[in-house]
Amino acid sequence: MPKEPVTDLDARAVRASVDLVSRVTPADLTRPTPCGPWNLGNLLAHMIAQHHGFAASARGGAADLADWRPGPPPADPAKAYAAAADEVLAAFAEEGVLDRPFALPEILPNVTFPGRQAVGFHLVDYTVHGWDVARSLGVDLTLDPAVLEASRRVAAVVPGGDYRTQPKAAFAPARTAPPGAGALDEIVAMLGRSPTWPA
Repeated sequence: MPKEPVTDLDARAVRASVDLVSRVTPADLTRPTPCGPWNLGNLLAHMIAQHHGFAASARGGAADLADWRPGPPPADPAKAYAAAADEVLAAFAEEGVLDRPFALPEILPNVTFPGRQAVGFHLVDYTVHGWDVARSLGVDLTLDPAVLEASRRVAAVVPGGDYRTQPKAAFAPARTAPPGAGALDEIVAMLGRSPTWPA
């Protein structure tokens, strides 16, 4: 059986996050999250900005860090997040997107990444951020095995070492998943989350 395109896997992770965020009310925005010091409002503002940035990058823009800067937490979380998700999924669905160069200045300025690799970065981001939202809300995130396996492959090659201890590092140092952990818990541990958060 041929491998599924990474855009299809990414779309499933993003749609799962849309389903989660559809439950978020303005009263939830102050909830803590596993994502460093961010509350849920800060996290959603970041996720929305990343969708906009990746969509613009897929279409040849977003080379400046200002294009990726989050705005304030959304007043209508579900509506704002769904619109941003629709934007990035439409951009990733365009013909030839996996062969386009993507500017990702948050990772490396003045360098472009192959579209296939960039969409893989987006996939693992929204696998992990979907988990962040789920944990913040006290609910479960369910992703199918193909999405989890693709996310695990990307997570496994994220650089470690001192890079992860820098103030603006995308991920904290890797943790050890508890014995018997499922694939999603293993992925989040690889990227510095505690699978048993908030413990």
